Amino acid sequence: MGVPVILAFALGWVFITPRLIPPTIFSDATAPHQGFLSPEFELEMLDGENGALQDFSGKVVLLNFWASWCPPCRSEMPAIQRVYESYQADGFEVVAVNMAHQDSLPDVQSFLDVYGLTFPVLLDQTGETAAKYQVRALPTTFLIDRQGVIREVLIGGPLSEAFLTAKIEGLLEEVE
Repeated sequence: MGVPVILAFALGWVFITPRLIPPTIFSDATAPHQGFLSPEFELEMLDGENGALQDFSGKVVLLNFWASWCPPCRSEMPAIQRVYESYQADGFEVVAVNMAHQDSLPDVQSFLDVYGLTFPVLLDQTGETAAKYQVRALPTTFLIDRQGVIREVLIGGPLSEAFLTAKIEGLLEEVE
């Protein structure tokens, strides 16, 4: 008599649970991935100005989600900065989205100062942009071509300068 009761409970749980638990923010969204257009967003920067992904239209973009407390983020930032300096004049841009809802602005500013970062840093203060990109681990990097198409999604790190150079050079060499 115990097994039928357990089965009845399990069957009831399967049908009732979806009605009791609200859908997650990802339920109707497809994760941005290779071959799809990169979702647009606009965020505040440290200087109070707004920056948007569309500001870099026509460029190869490395979109990096990071936080100052993230060890792999700290490890890869010098390589990202060097690649940025090497290829910016060729139509390459780095857009670093700080997970400001999980970070503090003084820590972000200190991080930028320590590593001498000169590329645009946007602040995701609500987590909405990270949710739009379905970022579940830090760092997460999207390589986006000149047409705004995601060419690669890289979860985790640190990314090496040699790896980034090879990927960026390949995207920059493509004809529009």
